[in-house]
This record gives sequence, structure tokens and C-alpha cells, in this order.
Amino acid sequence: MKILVVGGGGREHAIAAALARNRKTVIFSVMAKNNPGIAKLAQKILLCKETDVPRIVAFARENGIEYAFIGPESPLEAGIVDALESVNIPCVGPTKAAARIETDKGFCRRLMEEHQIEGCPKYRLCQNSAEAITFIQEHEGDLVIKPTGLTGGKGVKIMGEQVDRAGAIAYAATINGSIILEERLIGEEFTLQAFVDGTHLIPMPLVQDHKRAFDGDTGPNTGGMGSYTMPDHMLPFVMKTEYSRAFGIMQATIDALARAGHPYKGILYGQFMNTAHGPKVIEFNARFGDPEAMNVLSLLTSDLAEIMVKIISGTLTSAHVTFEKKATVCKYLVPEGYPDAPHAGDPIHVEGTHRAITYYANVEEQNGSLITLTSRTLAFVGMGDTLEAAERIAEHAAGSVRGSVRYRKDIGTEKLLSQRIAHMKELR
Repeated sequence: MKILVVGGGGREHAIAAALARNRKTVIFSVMAKNNPGIAKLAQKILLCKETDVPRIVAFARENGIEYAFIGPESPLEAGIVDALESVNIPCVGPTKAAARIETDKGFCRRLMEEHQIEGCPKYRLCQNSAEAITFIQEHEGDLVIKPTGLTGGKGVKIMGEQVDRAGAIAYAATINGSIILEERLIGEEFTLQAFVDGTHLIPMPLVQDHKRAFDGDTGPNTGGMGSYTMPDHMLPFVMKTEYSRAFGIMQATIDALARAGHPYKGILYGQFMNTAHGPKVIEFNARFGDPEAMNVLSLLTSDLAEIMVKIISGTLTSAHVTFEKKATVCKYLVPEGYPDAPHAGDPIHVEGTHRAITYYANVEEQNGSLITLTSRTLAFVGMGDTLEAAERIAEHAAGSVRGSVRYRKDIGTEKLLSQRIAHMKELR
């Protein structure tokens, strides 16, 4: 089975590794830079922009690709699924129209509002920065300022947390194009991902990501510094009723897309804020999260290649999807200066991973040495019967790396989790 994996980050390394567990699969790769982890798994690689749709389609046809698994959001926005499926190469990933659930935040909010889907925060869609600035000046409460398009997880500013009103106005002035302003949500974030075959949603373990750059949830937003899951696949600050509501919101969203003529196949990522009034949708992503994919795919005990085929055929059931009942902790290493002024070109040395799973991301291999680039470098996932055991494995591996990189030491620690639990109890 010839499978094309599009994308070259840690998420795509995790996807390729999970697919490669099936010995009947042959992995092909398209990525902008040569990921050493994916390169070891792939029979053939095309190095090109992941949005260069004509080159990717030609590569797929030349190599007799049977299926494609799309990792990042930018090729989805570029219409890669539509193009591949037009030449009879089915994909795990939504069409360009369905992917707007991520690529156009205004489309997402309007869909939720029009179909009366629970969990939509109050929002205002502004066509330009001038309109947004006027609204910010006149609005009394705190707001979240977001460009409506893709920002790589780094384009959001939160009043009362990252910027004051003057800072919000200054940020809005820098945005070209439409802007969405939303009420600031107070609570604890969690991520629910699901496999979607057009109709059925099969959920994965709950994950909590850590967007802020430094320990203690300080510093600017990043693409994600790490994440964790619990042995029971839940999170201790998310009640079962809240989980059910979040899953219901995702199912209602898929149903609404189908009614709108945009059936959705692939991975749906729901990022929620668990508030005193239940889960609210921060955003949807039309693909696996990065780093969250590394947590859940490390736990996956069923065959991802089989799941892929069932998604494409529209016949996926919960019997096809199983996960190990263990905790995971993922810690991302990033170059010095990340995210604002990352420094590239520095050699790093991994001295001992101590049972951690290693996923390569934005890093190059030169003459047997790993060299940093400008984004997240590599990630370690620890698995254990308890969160403490998983964190210890990930921490040992991350701490073994020598070079101009850093990571968040507090991800997956009992101290940080206890703070999350206490905060949610206080809100309730």
C-alpha cells in the first residue's frame, strides 16, 4: 500500500511512524525540508513547498500513490485534497471548502451561529483594522483579537493577559484583512481530536497543550511547547458531562458541514476552553495538532493504515480505533530565541533518550550531526502507567540534549496539573 504523507514536522513524523507499523505500507513523503525521522521511514521523498499542489500531484501520480495523509493546514487551504482526489488518489484530510472550519475563522463562527451549535463564544467579524479598532475602543470588556486566516498558532492576542487595550489596538492596526474579535474566555483549555469518515466521529484521548513559550505559562504564544494525556484518556478538570458536550459540539459541526454541502473526512481537532458554564470552542483545526498528534499516535494500538482506509470508505467504527491505557508527556525542544527571534545553525547532541519516543521536527542532519533551524526542533514523548512516570521519561530525554536549545520543564508535572484542577474548582 503506497501512502503519501504530506508535511515535514513532528506531527508528520508521528503519522509516518504510525503508518509504518503496518509492514504492508510503503511511505512516500513530500516536505519542505528533509526531516531525518521521516527520511528513515520513506522510500522516496520530494522536497518542495507543501503548497505546491501541481508538483505534489505529479509526484503522486509518477509513483503510483494509492492514498494520501495530509499533515499541515497550509496544503489543505491550497486545495491539495481536491487536486489529489481529482486524479483518484483519496485522502485523509478535508477538501478546501470543508477545511475552512480552520482556515477561515469567520466561516467557522458563522457556521456555528447559523446551525445553532452550542459552545460558540460571542464574536464580532470586522472587515478591516479600522473597524476592529473602533469596536475595541467602544467595547467595555476584554477581547481576543484574531486574524481570520492561518497564523501558525501565533497570531492571537488576548486582552487582560498578553496586551492591554492600547496594545490590542496597536496589534489590530498591524493586521491586513479581516479580523475576528471574541469575548475573552476564562477557564482551562483542552483538546479533543477525532477521526472523521464524513458521518462518524471516533474520539481520541483528551490532550492539554501548552502554547506559552516559558515555564509557568509565561511568554509569547508558540505552535505548542508540549502536551500530556492521562491514563484514563480524560483530564481531571474535565467532567464527563463536559466531555460529552464537547464531543456533541464536534458532531454537530460535522453534521452542519455535510448539510452545507461540504462533507468532512480526516482529522477534526477541537480546541475548547472549559469555562464555569461548560466547554466553549476556541477554534477547530482541520488536521492533527502538533504536538498533540505525538501523544495520541504514540498510544494508538490499532492500525492507522486500516483507519485511513475506513475513513476514506466512510465505514469507520469505534471497533477500528484503540489506544493504550497509559499517560503520555510530550516535551518540545526549540532553538534559542524561539519564537520571536529563533537562532538557526547550531549543532545539538542527544545523549540518551531513556525509553522516550523521539520525533524529529524542524531540524537538519549534516555529516551525522543534528542542526537547528528556525522552528521547533524535536520532541520526546514519555509513556507510563502514571503521569509522573511519563513525565520522568520525557524530562530525562529532553534534559540529555546538549546545544543551543531549551524546553519547558513544567509540562506534565503534578504541580502544574494541580494548578489546573484548583483553577477549575474555583471557577465552578
